[in-house]
Amino acid sequence: MISSTTLSFSNLTTTTTTASSVSEPKSKSEPASPSDQPSRKIRSSPQLNRWSRARAVRSGRKLDRRVQKITSTAGSLVRTDSNNSSNSINWESESGEESGGVSGTDETEVTAGGKSIYMVSDGTGWTAEHSVNAALGQFEHCLVDRVCPVSTHLFSGIDDVERLMEVIKQAAKEGAMLVYTLADPSMAESAKQACQLWGIPSADILGPITESIASHLGVSPSGLPRWARGRSSSLSEDYFRRIEAIEFTIKQDDGALPENLHKADIVLAGVSRTGKTPLSIYLSQKGYKVANVPIVMNVKLPSALFEIDPEKVFCLTINAVVLHTIRSARSRTLGFAEEIRSNYSEMDHVKEELEFAAKIFAQNPVWPVIEVTGKAIEETAAIVLRLFHDRKNRCSMPRISKRY
Repeated sequence: MISSTTLSFSNLTTTTTTASSVSEPKSKSEPASPSDQPSRKIRSSPQLNRWSRARAVRSGRKLDRRVQKITSTAGSLVRTDSNNSSNSINWESESGEESGGVSGTDETEVTAGGKSIYMVSDGTGWTAEHSVNAALGQFEHCLVDRVCPVSTHLFSGIDDVERLMEVIKQAAKEGAMLVYTLADPSMAESAKQACQLWGIPSADILGPITESIASHLGVSPSGLPRWARGRSSSLSEDYFRRIEAIEFTIKQDDGALPENLHKADIVLAGVSRTGKTPLSIYLSQKGYKVANVPIVMNVKLPSALFEIDPEKVFCLTINAVVLHTIRSARSRTLGFAEEIRSNYSEMDHVKEELEFAAKIFAQNPVWPVIEVTGKAIEETAAIVLRLFHDRKNRCSMPRISKRY
């Protein structure tokens, strides 16, 4: 099971160290080492500690699981695991005094029932979050039955070293992995050095690909986050095109305004509860004007559906048993009367409606039929867009005679 928590630093009032908290090496060719660094002591963040404990409770971890203790001593912070092994992180204050929240023998317990992954970004964190989720998809065999439980935490808008160090300190205390997308090379280097210094496993998602593209183009990157001041306005032509597409798609939902079907880039057709609306909204956010037309027994389809370019139309179908389950739950949620419920969610009616739709699809062989059973919205959208662009670019493809 994967639990996800997003923490914004805009409401935190914790005391953080300055950029000098992690002493940078004298030269770029000589990496920092613990022996070269003045000893400093981690300043405990009570709010982050409370957040960590609350997250552990929400995740359902049991107290009898493996527990990691972080014990502060006179000159070091010692992390002790249940196997009695320990690692020391030296972090004394410049004045030699112990900073607030961590005294000579105080202990901060961090439950370690599952591994934590911290995702740090100077923007929204979309890239880091989706990259991590894509990678975690390779571990479903152990995530589902909690053999290797993982909790992910997104820290977005981290645009200065002080905030970055605060997150890295918490990652060191919890034994978490750090994944970051930081456009500023100096910020990325600070994260790399701090993680090396404190023994935190880390991965720079944005840096390697940016360097590869820069080498390929022969141009240096700007080093500015996507939404930073000084970059060209995000209100570009593409932005307004996406806004227009979203507005169009909302107005055309569920068969509304059929006279505007010719203005759509993509038209979705299918019976009720095949995911036409969420798929339409998802595609519209990518800049496509989408209309969806419901297929209902004994209800005549709009003539405009058969008059527009057939290469715009995409059909959705679903397994009858799955559709019956979805409709039954929907009927109970909406409190349908028994008579209406039987007409909408009974298995016989579901099968008849799917057969009715299948006959319409067969009469229009140019319309591709996409099987959505068990598919996420993103998967169905990927199929629609692949077919859409194949047709638009006149790529060779056979007549549609099978389901996707």
